[in-house]
Amino acid sequence: FWAEWCGPCRMIAPVVEELAGEYLEKGLKVGKLNVDHNQATSARFGVRSIPAILFFKDGELVDQVVGAGPKAMYENKVLEHL
Repeated sequence: FWAEWCGPCRMIAPVVEELAGEYLEKGLKVGKLNVDHNQATSARFGVRSIPAILFFKDGELVDQVVGAGPKAMYENKVLEHL
């Protein structure tokens, strides 16, 4: 979950895209949802702060990370849930 006006969102975008490419063959799927254009979906998942990265497994929400952090933090979460 992100927004165009969100500096931290823009900061982590390249990291998320890099991880998406690195783990594509292992089954990682990444989608970006603009909170300004998808307010109902943001509310449905309780997203109140961005950037927010939600992790789903078998269609169920299993984890989330809110805020910007280093690549290793996101990569550890990806590995935990693949």
